[in-house]
Amino acid sequence: MAEEMISKEQMDYTIDVLIAMVVEELAEDLHEEPNKVLYDFLQSKIGKALYDESTKLWWNGPSYIADMYKEEISKK
Repeated sequence: MAEEMISKEQMDYTIDVLIAMVVEELAEDLHEEPNKVLYDFLQSKIGKALYDESTKLWWNGPSYIADMYKEEISKK
């Protein structure tokens, strides 16, 4: 079976949808406004790593990524 190539646009869209799910979960868990959570998440190491396709972080589900983010902010 040949591997199909995914365009950069498709990959970015997939990551954007994943981030929306992560932010929704975090906003509920942290009792914060989604806009604030989104801004903070995108500035975090986890948020930046998500857009680095080589990390394969986007392979994980939103709950896993949300937990990684909560661990990151708990260390601050």
